[in-house]
Amino acid sequence: MLKHFTGHPASVNESYLEHMEMSGSFAFRLFLAAICAALHAVFPFLFEKTASGIITDLFHRMGAGRVRHRPTGSAAQQALDSAAL
Repeated sequence: MLKHFTGHPASVNESYLEHMEMSGSFAFRLFLAAICAALHAVFPFLFEKTASGIITDLFHRMGAGRVRHRPTGSAAQQALDSAAL
């Protein structure tokens, strides 16, 4: 059961807590981007580039410094892991 909590974080060279912190920070930033985009939809003069800037920053953070290891689970588990955030 423990490997369900540690397998994916280990595949990106993080501990469970490090992965929780990284994923949580991504979720918070995505939430802010969503709010900015919604406000921009109603008030086009507000947050003209904020949401796209946040997304671009997150894209670069996700790839930078993260070492991905080859997964060792079943094909079904690998498919689930690749679909997960």
